[in-house]
Amino acid sequence: MAEQKVVVITGASSGIGQATARLLAERGYRVFGGARDPNRAEAIPGVQFAAVDVTSDTSVTAFVDYVLAEAGKIDILINNAGVSLSGPVENTTPVEAGRVFDVNVLGPLRMIRAALPSMRAARSGLIVNISSVLGFLPAPFMGLYASSKHALEGLSESLDHEVRDFNIRVLLIEPAFTSTNIDTNAARTQAPPGAYADQAEAAIKTVENQIRTAPPPSVVAETVLAAITRPDKMRWPVGGQATLLSRLRRFMPAKAVDGSLRKTFGLGKSPRRKG
Repeated sequence: MAEQKVVVITGASSGIGQATARLLAERGYRVFGGARDPNRAEAIPGVQFAAVDVTSDTSVTAFVDYVLAEAGKIDILINNAGVSLSGPVENTTPVEAGRVFDVNVLGPLRMIRAALPSMRAARSGLIVNISSVLGFLPAPFMGLYASSKHALEGLSESLDHEVRDFNIRVLLIEPAFTSTNIDTNAARTQAPPGAYADQAEAAIKTVENQIRTAPPPSVVAETVLAAITRPDKMRWPVGGQATLLSRLRRFMPAKAVDGSLRKTFGLGKSPRRKG
């Protein structure tokens, strides 16, 4: 009988993380779920919850040390914890931007730094970073979230080349809008939109409407399972819409992509440039 694989998932108390933890536990993986407050996490059979704040070096180290003490190894690390922010880029303060990057980029970095030594020693491992279609597409009035996911994709691609000689690979999961709290309850910039009010409201309402009919987190979990079962490619768009967007980004003319994106976010046609 094959040895049970050990999976670590951050942000496992809700949304995509919770759905993924449940599915992997059902499929026989030994799952450790990280949550800021594990006492408030819904119990899932086969999932051991422990406290982790991905913005804290100390917390991340303690969490990974706990998993290694309990299980002796980490086969798969799934970096799922994330936050969102909406509002004009011009109105976003460095402090607000820093909070987004601290969770969405530095959080995975902290987890990777803590887990990689044991993976290298075992000469085996898989790192799965939950990205987004906004990791390869722009997002007006979600610019800091999109830029954090672009950064995560660049980090992932670079890291994948660095760790291959140790039989470790890095994967990216790229969902479109998903019915989760991170999308439904996205924070807004503290400064009001001001001159951008009409455009920002149109874009945010369009996103909210899409989220209402978006697929559940279980769809993303199924893609994660497929990816870790056969990690033969790096990028895994989730569902038909994300797959289509990925192809359009690669093969459609830039002008067509630009127009389609503005329509998707409820914005008007671009004015002609003067001069």
